[in-house]
Amino acid sequence: MYPQSRGEQSTQELPAVSANGSGDGSVAIVRDLHKSFGSFQVMRGLTLEFKPQAITTILGPSGTGKSVLLKHMVGLLEPDSGTVEVFGQDIWKIHERKRAELRKRFGVLFQDGALFGSMNVYDNVAFPLRKHTDMSEAEIREIVMERLKEVGLEAAVKKAPNEISGGMKKRAGFARALVLNPEIVLFDEPDSGLDPVRTSLLNDVILKVHDDDKGTYVVVTHDIRTARKVSDYVGLIWQGRVVYYGAADEAFSSDDPFVRQFLSGDSVGPLGMD
Repeated sequence: MYPQSRGEQSTQELPAVSANGSGDGSVAIVRDLHKSFGSFQVMRGLTLEFKPQAITTILGPSGTGKSVLLKHMVGLLEPDSGTVEVFGQDIWKIHERKRAELRKRFGVLFQDGALFGSMNVYDNVAFPLRKHTDMSEAEIREIVMERLKEVGLEAAVKKAPNEISGGMKKRAGFARALVLNPEIVLFDEPDSGLDPVRTSLLNDVILKVHDDDKGTYVVVTHDIRTARKVSDYVGLIWQGRVVYYGAADEAFSSDDPFVRQFLSGDSVGPLGMD
């Protein structure tokens, strides 16, 4: 049996946030997003809101635009049309310098951890602090060791990326995503390449850190067990549009044919091979 999902509230019951992340409104809103690469249209009017202090999981078939959504949220891709608002600001109506400052309020865990091969675990995690702050090495060490302890890697500080497992690389990438104390953390398929046990252990780490730090987490995944375990809210994307968004427990009990088929992994339903 799968573990019970975390979603216990409806979207209407969630607290709202202000432009600085604490008040009334959503932390991030993507409205009527359209994006094409050449003749290939990825986003076809996608709209999503991300609520504060919650973990929202984005699910959908391969090639439907989940990772492209994350790149729009952090300001790495500009929409063809539509808006991306973060902390109350349309990120493509502000100066690039302000957009760069806004990115510091994000943490990102990439699919493979994206560690620098020439740096050990400690230096990988310290990198954002050294690049974006004027902290002393003593101050940096305190933060880095605290984050590494959170993810269970305090004994691996001197190891190179090629000396640690895939699960450890993910945890190191998570620690690095956290060192600037971000308000939004994006996870691009954190379970990719991990076996079920290590996926479950990584999910435990994500839940524990979120319970301690709060913040808004957005998790892109194909793994239904991950979605069940960590989600407060689920967004299901198909063909560049949102076909479901709501509380996780409601998603996993939905009668909608597409939602039911995708979340159960059934071969019978509206979703085919094309």
